[in-house]
Amino acid sequence: MNTAKTDAQPIRIGMVGLGSIAQKAYLPVLSQETRWRFAGVFSPDQQKMRTLCQQYRLSGYSSLEALANACDAVMVHSSTASHYEVISALLRLGVHVYVDKPLAETLPQAEALLALAERQGKTVMVGFNRRFAPGYQSLKSTLPHPDSVRVEKHRADNVGPQPARFTLLDDYLHVVDTALWLAGKGAVLQGGVIRNNTAGQLVFAEHLFASATCQIVTSMHRCAGSQRESVQMIGQGAIHHVDNLSDCWQESGGIVTRHPAPSWQSILEQRGFVGAIHHFVDSLEQGVQPQTSGEQAILAQRVVESLLTSC
Repeated sequence: MNTAKTDAQPIRIGMVGLGSIAQKAYLPVLSQETRWRFAGVFSPDQQKMRTLCQQYRLSGYSSLEALANACDAVMVHSSTASHYEVISALLRLGVHVYVDKPLAETLPQAEALLALAERQGKTVMVGFNRRFAPGYQSLKSTLPHPDSVRVEKHRADNVGPQPARFTLLDDYLHVVDTALWLAGKGAVLQGGVIRNNTAGQLVFAEHLFASATCQIVTSMHRCAGSQRESVQMIGQGAIHHVDNLSDCWQESGGIVTRHPAPSWQSILEQRGFVGAIHHFVDSLEQGVQPQTSGEQAILAQRVVESLLTSC
């Protein structure tokens, strides 16, 4: 499907939802307007919108339709529960969409959105930002066929207040997507555990997957006393690590070689947000599908749904 923008004008991007992730990760990048024009924002909370528009010198719109009419693409950072309604409306209004993971609150809703995007001839990209983190991309290119992949993302003290299903789709989804992407195709769930407290909130999850050539482990503890995120990959002759998305090192022949992130590299670049946004714009300019569109947009969500029923 060719979605390329044919004129010489920069792509006009808008934003829906002005919560924490939008303010911390996306507004600082989008407002730089390096290769696009930031057309403005919409939020049902008009007072918050006016405040942020003054801070970033942005245009605020009174409705979703008004924003869509001024844009070629819209970044959606509203609540997961609103994704289906918001994205459906935007696609019908004729704009491309980038959305925070997960694509929708339920798998049937996510599948329906992809089908609608196909009918409308529009792109939908899900923001799995870790696929665009330089440390993880380096691992992927250095070791394209690993024998072992282990991805962990722990929290110091962050049990609840949401139920386990929400946390699995909101946070553990990143762990699963990153692990399966790094391992390559063909991984199948072998088993695992989901442990909740008496209030039904996630405390611990760990799962084992396997393909014909690779063993994969995903792990998350919500009260581990640490905010640690790490990836370990093992291949012929070396063990490769990335800790907290920035500290990269490998061990081979008893020698440890470290490759820390460059001092000039921003946190948003290290965490993949800059790369994800630029990849979305690249895809629209070139008329190609992004890495995390189509079936890749919901692959990890399919897996997490299966974990909820099988463990």
